[in-house]
Amino acid sequence: MSADTNVRSSAHETEQEAGSGFDRSALIRMLIVVSGMFMITLDFFVVNVAIPSTRADLHASAAAVEFIVSGFSLAYAASMLTAGRLGDLYGRRRMFACGMILFTLASLIAGMAPSAGVLMAARVVQGIGAAVMTPQMLAILNTSFTGEQRVRAFTAFALSMGVGATFGQLIGGALIHLDIAGLGWRTIFLINVPIGVTSLLLMRSFIPESHGGGRSELDLIGALLGSAGLLAIVFPLVEGREQGWPAWSWVCLAAALPLLGAFAVRQHRLERQDRAPLISLTLFRERAFSVGIVIILGFFAAMASFMLVLALYLQDGHGLSALGSGAVFGALGIGYVPAAFAAPKLAVRLGRQVLTLGALVVAAGYGLLIVTVSQIGTTGPSPWMMPGLFVAGVGMALFANPVTPTVLAGVSPHHAAAAAGVLSTAQEGGNALGVAAIGVVFFGVLGHGHSGSYAHAFEFSVAVLAAFTVAAAVLVQALPKASAPA
Repeated sequence: MSADTNVRSSAHETEQEAGSGFDRSALIRMLIVVSGMFMITLDFFVVNVAIPSTRADLHASAAAVEFIVSGFSLAYAASMLTAGRLGDLYGRRRMFACGMILFTLASLIAGMAPSAGVLMAARVVQGIGAAVMTPQMLAILNTSFTGEQRVRAFTAFALSMGVGATFGQLIGGALIHLDIAGLGWRTIFLINVPIGVTSLLLMRSFIPESHGGGRSELDLIGALLGSAGLLAIVFPLVEGREQGWPAWSWVCLAAALPLLGAFAVRQHRLERQDRAPLISLTLFRERAFSVGIVIILGFFAAMASFMLVLALYLQDGHGLSALGSGAVFGALGIGYVPAAFAAPKLAVRLGRQVLTLGALVVAAGYGLLIVTVSQIGTTGPSPWMMPGLFVAGVGMALFANPVTPTVLAGVSPHHAAAAAGVLSTAQEGGNALGVAAIGVVFFGVLGHGHSGSYAHAFEFSVAVLAAFTVAAAVLVQALPKASAPA
């Protein structure tokens, strides 16, 4: 495909790839990137499992607990666009290493935190480190692999996200249950330290450096406008519902539009002046990219919020422990993993319609769950949910695996990290939007919190999410017919 020639980097052209398999250097390079994404995804989902023990151990207030959860997301979303441009300017490997150092040190501090305040600060730094890493990882895959190797690398990348998301609660519950060295909840952060250190030691030898083209300047004003605009959306969505939607939350949301509008105007002006915008708006002239961003926003809004309502239903409705609910969650992963390996072959045969298939399979899984929960309520056997979760997991893999290479396929290498930053921002924004919106739906149906209504709240919320996934399947039809993972 033509995208194969677009994603070659000069650093990689010196390596000769044998067939479709990975040589030792390419395999280690891929594993370093995959381990980084796994840590980020795991930390996004696993922290909810540790909240009860964290609150008791650190004597944290309700507000502190909320920020321990949301601080990561806020910093992640606000830093993403700038991080993508930094990789283009100063080198993807260099910025990947900087992000890994920040994330690893913050994980160590979080795991040793003596107070809730220290843990909150560490979570913010984790989010910044994750934001610095994410666009570099996507750009490294997009520029240092070609052909079949590129497909396999993106498959492994999507698999790491899926495993982190679908098995995150089970992994966290197991770590807390094992109580290694009496560390309890702290192990969910400390587990990142040996992974991060190992990756840093290997990075220089196995990841080639690459840069974007264009002028070597950073648009600091644009970075402030873009970050402030994103923060004005994400912060009230994360914190507003918990605090009853106070006036400040609506002021923030209202301020987001002019901030992002000013950001777009500035980027357009810089591009016309042949200067270096933070994001090249020419990216959005590619229909595969612009439509793909909308699809990603909607699909991941539904996926992240599904994880939330499932956890609420299992833990608060059914009264399951973190480990027990994690075991039920595991059915998602059991469906996800084999489907992630099958997705590339299906993508070759179906092109963009593999995304349609994935979204519709997710919707079918959600429908099966609605039927099941209507029968078991909050007292019946929760393992009956596993078939529906398995089907949903299959669909998530069929969508999540090919969507990134499909959207990035037509992006030129010198915009790779910036484009990946936009894509990751859309995914993170979708997570925040979905969680906020479905939180309003779930708790609105729940009413005064009688346990018997948890089943109804879950059914109604999942029906809304099924509609989101069907809408994503419809939007796929607006992608160019040639769009497919390269």
